[in-house]
Amino acid sequence: MHLIKDYVQDLKTEFTGYNGKRLGRDLMAGITVAAVALPLALAFGVSSGATAAAGLVTAIISGVAISLLSGASFQISGPTGAMTAILVTLAAKYGMQGILISCFFAGIILIAAGVLKLGRIIYYIPSSVITGFTSGIAIIIALGQLDNFFGVTSKGDLAIMKVLSYFTSGFSPNFAAMGIGLAVILIMIVWPAKWNSKVPSSLAALILVLLFNHFAGLNVAVVGEIPKTLFLDERLTLAGLDFAQFWDFFVPALSIAALAMIESLLCGASAGKMKKETINGDRELVAQGVGNILIPLFGGVPATAAIARTSVAIKAGCETRLTGVFHAVILLLSMFILSPVMSEVPLSALAGILIVTAWRMNDWENIRFIFSHKFKTGMLKFFITMAATVVLDLTQAIIIGVAFSAFMIVVKLTDIDITIADIENDRLEEIGIHIPKVSKTIRMAYLTGTIFFAVTDKLKKQLTELGNTEVLILSMRGVPAIDLSGIQALLELEQELAEEGVTVMLSSAQPKVLEGLRRGGLIDRIGAEHVFDSAEHAIVRAQKEVEA
Repeated sequence: MHLIKDYVQDLKTEFTGYNGKRLGRDLMAGITVAAVALPLALAFGVSSGATAAAGLVTAIISGVAISLLSGASFQISGPTGAMTAILVTLAAKYGMQGILISCFFAGIILIAAGVLKLGRIIYYIPSSVITGFTSGIAIIIALGQLDNFFGVTSKGDLAIMKVLSYFTSGFSPNFAAMGIGLAVILIMIVWPAKWNSKVPSSLAALILVLLFNHFAGLNVAVVGEIPKTLFLDERLTLAGLDFAQFWDFFVPALSIAALAMIESLLCGASAGKMKKETINGDRELVAQGVGNILIPLFGGVPATAAIARTSVAIKAGCETRLTGVFHAVILLLSMFILSPVMSEVPLSALAGILIVTAWRMNDWENIRFIFSHKFKTGMLKFFITMAATVVLDLTQAIIIGVAFSAFMIVVKLTDIDITIADIENDRLEEIGIHIPKVSKTIRMAYLTGTIFFAVTDKLKKQLTELGNTEVLILSMRGVPAIDLSGIQALLELEQELAEEGVTVMLSSAQPKVLEGLRRGGLIDRIGAEHVFDSAEHAIVRAQKEVEA
């Protein structure tokens, strides 16, 4: 109920003062986004193992359904490169019906995730893991386009297997297809940025090679017939849907849902900064769920929010969610009016577009930051997640990346710093404490880090090898937390030191740590008179006890 209430409130805020001028901005932004989305929809439809028409249908339905229900005013959804990495394998194994059924069930999972308020889950995934995941997907997309780029047919389900088959089964490229693919890549690279705002480089490249191929009549594979209907021949019907299949398709559906969740929330977080608007993550997941339930009923492939199209929409002056609807209407008109033209698009041209898209989808700014500053842990997370994404299932890659990040946190936590030092008279004089000469048998141990089960051995070993010591002051200002094992280790340490005639004092312990030590019985053991707010007061007391 709270989702509906928030949605209504957001709509009121979004359309307050809406007028003809703002409507015009939404319309122009919608036209601009459609120009970007058209070649990508064709390309992603084909690369998913479906058809160009399926890609168009996905962009149209998601442009209406998901945009209207979205958790923000700016999200533009449709088929994406990341999703093709899952779908091409799914298509090889189950065919188009497998994609449609998995998409439908993924929609149900996404709605459940939104209702369960999992919209903040994206903030628990480290940025280096997300960056590695994105780069891994980029590699899969690029490798997956090599067949169309070279005009050949490879063997195997995985992108790497297909590339390897070039060497094992022979490789005879179609040089005309290669030429078209290279021309598209070159045009997209050299296309001036100032022109890009009016005619996207991908659309310009597509138009130019279409014209060239029309007059040259090269022998290259093309997209083929694009039907002038939203209801494709191969679509999912509710009458033919057996909900008992849910568990049969649970893993691929979960992979689609997880990717849609990650990509949509990432898009929302990133684009939200551009438009200075916070996305409602839970409602976005519900919107994505509804969209992905509807899309297979028309014959489309799974959709997610797309950062490329969303950022274009914002830069083009997007005012409200109507931008997404207008972009869908433009694509629908293109489907009916331009289908004869689009059917002649060379597949190698779409491959060229996706290869450039794959390169650009890498988060190069974050990659440069990680490597230029030599963050070793970040580099490891990046490479492990990227490799897992290329070799394994995408959902497994995220789990592996997050698990490795958690492991590295534990490793860092075990790196507790223990510094044992003699007391310096000069430092005491500086703060107004006058002791003629502090005894050398008073030692200070500075502890920095969390004291938990993994560091207890190091703690006990280092603090029991003290030499000539009568009083050991534990300065715990740098200890943010302590667990049961840590408390027990300090109890055992105190007992061993007491047997050797060493008095233990505590200083500067944080309130929660001190409460844990009190409940564990350490304060009773050493005596409340040996617990101090500052190390200086502990030193004064220690000197008096040594002199007594």
